[in-house]
Amino acid sequence: MSLVGLDIGTTGCKAVAFDKGGNILSQAYREYPLFHPKPGWTELDANLLWDKIKQVVFEVATQTRSDPIKALSVSTQGEAVVPVSRDGQPLYNFIISFDKRTEPQYQWWQERMGKEEIFQITGMPLHPMYTINKIMWMKENQPDIYRKAWKFLCVEDFVISKLGVFPTIDYSLAARTMCFDIREKKWSEKILSFAGVSQELLAEPRPSGYPLGKVNKRVAEELGLRRDVVVATGGHDQPCGALGAGVVSPGLVMNAIGTSDVLCPAIKEPLLTRKMLESNYCCYPHTCPDIYITISFNLTGGLLLRWYRDTFCFEEKMEAERTGQDVYDVIVEKASPEPVDVYILPHFVGSGTPTLSSKSKGAILGLTLDTTKQDVSRAMLDSNNYDLRLNMDKLQEAGIPWEEIRAIGGGAKSERWLQLRADVLGKRVCTLKVSEAASLGAAILAGVSINNFDSPQEGAGHWVKINKIFGPDMKQHSQYMERYQNYLKIYPALKELIL
Repeated sequence: MSLVGLDIGTTGCKAVAFDKGGNILSQAYREYPLFHPKPGWTELDANLLWDKIKQVVFEVATQTRSDPIKALSVSTQGEAVVPVSRDGQPLYNFIISFDKRTEPQYQWWQERMGKEEIFQITGMPLHPMYTINKIMWMKENQPDIYRKAWKFLCVEDFVISKLGVFPTIDYSLAARTMCFDIREKKWSEKILSFAGVSQELLAEPRPSGYPLGKVNKRVAEELGLRRDVVVATGGHDQPCGALGAGVVSPGLVMNAIGTSDVLCPAIKEPLLTRKMLESNYCCYPHTCPDIYITISFNLTGGLLLRWYRDTFCFEEKMEAERTGQDVYDVIVEKASPEPVDVYILPHFVGSGTPTLSSKSKGAILGLTLDTTKQDVSRAMLDSNNYDLRLNMDKLQEAGIPWEEIRAIGGGAKSERWLQLRADVLGKRVCTLKVSEAASLGAAILAGVSINNFDSPQEGAGHWVKINKIFGPDMKQHSQYMERYQNYLKIYPALKELIL
């Protein structure tokens, strides 16, 4: 028997099959392009997405014939939405999270309802990216499509419907619409009434790990699945990743180090305070019952390193090709061995939390004629960690405990970077035996749906294993804290120039 976790991201999807002990049996990945019909618009072809999902599921199913798949669940990107007809056909492309067409809807909410009331109901700080804004845009700008739409589906409910089950969305992904009441665990009548959107247009909300039925016979044959495979509700990618990292109780924090750099701590109850809202921190249901999460993020974690690699690191690229190393490992290894007095404000695509300004710009400070490329490399690593430290401090001030950080994603492969991170944050940073945390979390939810586990927490307890622990060097930590105080002064000092 095996369980499958689907991880459906912005530019690619992955299916991973796990055995009963949580070990990877098989995995498959496919990429897909994004489309930009107008400046600032970002879309994903829903039919192409489904084709790629079918490919990865078929590949994994073919490779697990001796250990057949019993259930599957889905971890997905948030906020994206597509209108579909009654027979499930997409009427438009998915409008992706960071698509910028919904600024007028954002302004409308600000004037009509205000940030505070929206936050108290939905746990979401008002922002253009949320799903309800995209649906409102469709109603105003594509009225014919809006009238034809049977449902507006996020990625999870779209995939579930394609598997032949009634469109259902879990609580964590429903919260990313900004029209879900996170306390009552249902669609907010007040938000929907203000928006002029009928609840009938949305999928049915259910807890994560809820059994929805079996894959449709025709679809099962197409995917190479047996006819008894159970479909379960999954979750938004961050709480699924947190579950797959074992972040199922307060004090534990998931750190996803990829294109962006995300911190995701577990919270025991909704935390909807002014401090949370002022720092633009959301609060919404975890994939575990009676647990909540929040998210802080730096938009340019791996993205900034990629820019640095492509702009300044020709020699490192050549060395990586010659030695067979990863170019990022070469950059990190060659970085100055000690903290430096060069600082980088990593707002190269705007700022993440707590300021959350799309207009902010990046900056490099402290350069002299003695500054080396190795110093700048070190500043890249350290300044990103300072930005995480800023968010950690803000979240702790809001009352969220921090004991241990579980690192996942591509950046978690660099042991030196993780040690630097532990030194700056002053906390233990751990890696995991299974790095595919979002898929693992989704597979745990699949296991819950067929009673393999009594709860997601139990599943994480059985399947999530620590690989390595990086403890903070407190001598280094004290050196960093002096520089961190300087880092905190940069944004306020430059704000008028870079906004």
